[in-house]
Amino acid sequence: MSDFEGLKALVTGGASGIGRATAELLAARGAQVAVLDLDPSSVEKPLLAFRADVSDDASVREAVAAAVADLGGLDVVVNNAGIGAQGTVEDNDDAEWHRVMDVNVVGMVRVARAALPHLRASAHAAIVNTCSIAATAGLPQRALYSATKGAVYSLTLAMAADHVREGIRVNCVNPGTADTPWVGRLLDAASDPAAERAALEARQPTGRLVSPAEVAGAIAYLVSPLSGATTGTALAVDGGMQGLRLRPVSQ
Repeated sequence: MSDFEGLKALVTGGASGIGRATAELLAARGAQVAVLDLDPSSVEKPLLAFRADVSDDASVREAVAAAVADLGGLDVVVNNAGIGAQGTVEDNDDAEWHRVMDVNVVGMVRVARAALPHLRASAHAAIVNTCSIAATAGLPQRALYSATKGAVYSLTLAMAADHVREGIRVNCVNPGTADTPWVGRLLDAASDPAAERAALEARQPTGRLVSPAEVAGAIAYLVSPLSGATTGTALAVDGGMQGLRLRPVSQ
């Protein structure tokens, strides 16, 4: 497919996991793609790589400006950079709440704020925010993370309303538990990694973790010019976790 031919895209957190899969897919489908990441050293051509810290406004503005200059414009922003958190409301102090909120929510604001002036010049402008099933389903031991993703979901709707008349579409994807480096680190830290993986897989009706490539496919759908009537939408990529209620398998 070449539905992204001639389009310029920016992907934050694009050096690994969902971001990397998305950047590579968009490039394979014809886009020119710039990756923003804290450590973009592993990013290879044809992807462009820029260092950026989404918790630092000056860093974001400088990286976005440099990326747009090299790309020659901007049509697509994938707001994917984020960090995880575990525990109930008792398990993280104020500093950690502020840190994770700053990266996961305000980080997306900083990137969008820097990108919007460029997106307004595009005939096919689209933003996709990486949200989570945690925004719409109560998950144990994820209070802080869920709060940030709930904010991302609401932010997506508000942005879609604010910018629809400027021709800028805004949507989000809600992955289930994805087989990413962050989840891999959680599993490695568990007392029984194999049992923890099995529990996470069993939580999803498909019986397996979501792959980064599957989330990338959903993001590509949402930012494609072929999806020009889709805005203010949350697309679940969760193996049926949000919507399905299966009966136990009979023994």
